[in-house]
Amino acid sequence: MTATAPEGQLWTRCGGCATLLYRKRLRRNLDVCPECGVHARVDAPERLLQLVDPGAFTALPHRPAEVDPIAFVDLLPYPHRLTAARAGTGLAEAVVCGSATVGGHRCVLAVMDFRFLGGSLGCVVGELITLAAERALADGVPLVLVTASGGARMQEGALALMQMATVSQAIAALREAGLLTVSVLTDPTYGGVAASFATNTDVVLAESGARMGFAGPRVIRQVTGRELPEGFQTADFLLRHGQVDMVVPRYALRGRLVALLAAARAGRRSASGADVPRQEPSPSAARPAATTAPGPGGDAWETVRLARHPDRPTTLDYLETAFDGFVELHGDRLGADCPAVVGGLARLDGRPVVVVGHQKGHTTAELVGRNFGMASPAGHRKSLRLMRLAARLGLPVVTLVDTPGADPGVRAEEQGQAAAIAENILALTVLPTPVVAVITGEGGSGGALALAVADRVLMLQHAVYSVISPEGCAAILWPDRGAAPQAARALRLTAPDLCRLGIVDDVVPEPAPAAHHDPRAAARALREAVLAQLLPLLDVPPATLVRRRRQRFRQFGAARLGARAGAR
Repeated sequence: MTATAPEGQLWTRCGGCATLLYRKRLRRNLDVCPECGVHARVDAPERLLQLVDPGAFTALPHRPAEVDPIAFVDLLPYPHRLTAARAGTGLAEAVVCGSATVGGHRCVLAVMDFRFLGGSLGCVVGELITLAAERALADGVPLVLVTASGGARMQEGALALMQMATVSQAIAALREAGLLTVSVLTDPTYGGVAASFATNTDVVLAESGARMGFAGPRVIRQVTGRELPEGFQTADFLLRHGQVDMVVPRYALRGRLVALLAAARAGRRSASGADVPRQEPSPSAARPAATTAPGPGGDAWETVRLARHPDRPTTLDYLETAFDGFVELHGDRLGADCPAVVGGLARLDGRPVVVVGHQKGHTTAELVGRNFGMASPAGHRKSLRLMRLAARLGLPVVTLVDTPGADPGVRAEEQGQAAAIAENILALTVLPTPVVAVITGEGGSGGALALAVADRVLMLQHAVYSVISPEGCAAILWPDRGAAPQAARALRLTAPDLCRLGIVDDVVPEPAPAAHHDPRAAARALREAVLAQLLPLLDVPPATLVRRRRQRFRQFGAARLGARAGAR
């Protein structure tokens, strides 16, 4: 990567070949080293200058309310970090959105800026990109996303995680309307952004030198203890493993976009030439409030330890006790069967359902054999196959979530982990059958959300659901990993916290002191809670289900969160 120089400095040194470069020459070359071809990171305003016709960009007028949904504090309060990011970048947030023309073709663009808190996906960023997608739908024009992000924003907890679903369903609406969506992966694109809208568009381009993956290289090394292959997660690696459509050098990127937009324009058929009407979501979408009044609960770190207890009931335990007649179905039909995900047909109170869940195990051998419940791409594709089977058969879906996160290994990245999670999220937003999700233990990041985009989301009393593990959060935002208990409290990851945030509909009580002390009682409570939420959904027409599910996740946008905070 080419090192960028402070404004006004005449010379800079390339981070790739160490050549001393005249800054004006480097800028004329679109910040690509003329000696070795290394692409420097480009901020959002400069990216717009490179791609958009001169004077043709109009920023969206929306200014979502500023949010601090969980009052997060690490070494600094979250609002202080936002203020510093705004001062350092001159931007209001980590994305710039607006209408434009590229080569004379109308489109809407959302361009992320890594300088702003690592381009992290928070509620405001999610809201702005969703508004951009809704604008594209209203205008009947393509949507172009330029991504640069480290992932979901830790300081906004599970609400940041919800943005993956919020933006994905906006992409789904464009797909249904026959409008082209294009993502341009730039360096770096990781985490929740990679596992949602960056990879679930119609066309995925990767800029030369870009890196993309679900887990970052440092995390993978820590988890696997392995050295990574040369070129791992780079644009060429992604192309070899079938995860992007093409790799494009920066000088050719505008031309590729012009060609794609021209093809989309030619293929758009409308006898009247009228714009595609926008589907306005109702801000007052009907969704029942939590039926369990969440109390203050115990200490968050103690809850994390209970959620991870090796004796805690697993998905297979619940399938044996809370459900009847389970018939397991195996395989993703692409050559693999992931043991971290189990699923198949079962009966719940005599009603046939499809059940999919993460499986950890209790003994060391079981945990290792099941990869600690961390699903590979094959696991996500298996769950996707089963959920689509449920839709074809007209059966409701129940998902049981218990995973520290998706598999962060090298092989998982080679097989397209981010895209597999993104496709699950996208499919669930439009699945025409009732979906009830239960967080039974750990709900970790995008690996959990891949099974939790549901009509109703339940959570066991001592389960946790978070954008990142407390240890991971502490390692990034605190001086050492010893601050994990403090991070757990800051992340607001317990069931009462998430009920108050509106992410969870109901808390399922556990037998005292926790589920693993009386697994059968825990299974009875889960069975009753799922039935209570599922039965009313069975009479709802499929189109209404999908609409309400979308409205559910749309409400996590910053404007609605700001309004909710104002009401409080």
